[in-house]
Amino acid sequence: MKIELRHEQFETPSMLGNFLRKLHIDIPLFIGLLLISIISLLILYSAGGQDMDVLVRQLSRVGLAFLLMTVLAHIDPYQFKRYSTLLFGLGVLLLIAVLVMGQIGKGAQRWLELGFFRFQPSEMIKITTPMMIAWYLAEYPLPPKSKQFFIAIILIAVPTLLIAKQPDLGTALLVASSGAGVLFFAGISWRFMAAVCVTLASLTPIIWHFMHGYQRDRVLTFLSPEADPLGRGYHIIQSKIAIGSGGIYGKGWLGSTQSELEFLPESSTDFIFAVFAEEFGLAGCLGLLTLYLLIIARCLYIASQAQNTYSRLLASSLAFTFFVYVFVNIGMVIGVLPVVGVPLPLISYGGTSIVTLLAGFGILMSIHTHKASQ
Repeated sequence: MKIELRHEQFETPSMLGNFLRKLHIDIPLFIGLLLISIISLLILYSAGGQDMDVLVRQLSRVGLAFLLMTVLAHIDPYQFKRYSTLLFGLGVLLLIAVLVMGQIGKGAQRWLELGFFRFQPSEMIKITTPMMIAWYLAEYPLPPKSKQFFIAIILIAVPTLLIAKQPDLGTALLVASSGAGVLFFAGISWRFMAAVCVTLASLTPIIWHFMHGYQRDRVLTFLSPEADPLGRGYHIIQSKIAIGSGGIYGKGWLGSTQSELEFLPESSTDFIFAVFAEEFGLAGCLGLLTLYLLIIARCLYIASQAQNTYSRLLASSLAFTFFVYVFVNIGMVIGVLPVVGVPLPLISYGGTSIVTLLAGFGILMSIHTHKASQ
């Protein structure tokens, strides 16, 4: 008697594996996001003056964001492509509505009041802009020709300028980056990229003329923060002091004196990286940056495995946008970029940016776990 043993007879799928497969969760990416979220709660507890209310509010937002990520991971990428134009158009209309009847807070008109909650349409447009550009370019052979390039630039410029008008330069930068990321990964010619850079450089005097006074102050402060150490340069000077005082290994969790003694403004939001650096030092910062890079690398791997042009361009752009988040926030906190109000992704206190980022990761997981249907 001949007995034939097959490998499949010995495979016993674990309950956890089946559960995660049904949720369409990418395990490496999920673990990275979960670790970042845990770090966020730890550092917010310290930066927020050990206030449990702050921690509970942030935890509820993180939970909601992970739930949204799971829901989006279930949706077939074809549906994202199908509704890209509709969602982009809706986002632009909402941005126009903000300028007409939006709520004003901290000197900016960024919110729509919807009765029981406030909504910031610019967060939605961070995702719908790359969706729209990916949808448009996917209809043509790549790399895009001059006509497709300039139409894509117009599509990016419309929401970017509407957001800059609010004014919100930080979000406008992220929206422009998300659209530019699609163009870059579409293989746009270096000639076109150089032309855009030269054009923007030539428009610098005009852009400076239309900038608000506080925006000009931020640029001047970036160039010389010591010129007004107790005024406009106070934020960045205190941030550098906090980072430098952390040394190699830091002062330990809950050991940040700059935030505890309230020398460091916005310690729970835009400048939370300075608190992290003071408490965990250079070693902790390198660890955090490594974790960010692993998440970005996983996102780029997912993009490389995408089965069609739309999914590949969208996934690449979402990874690039996340990188820009990290680069701009840490750059402004350490003083190598002007302060533009971009939070440290998944760590800074707040709900809108976390929900938007994890929504983007949900789309990435959808692209990766629905490859067979693409």
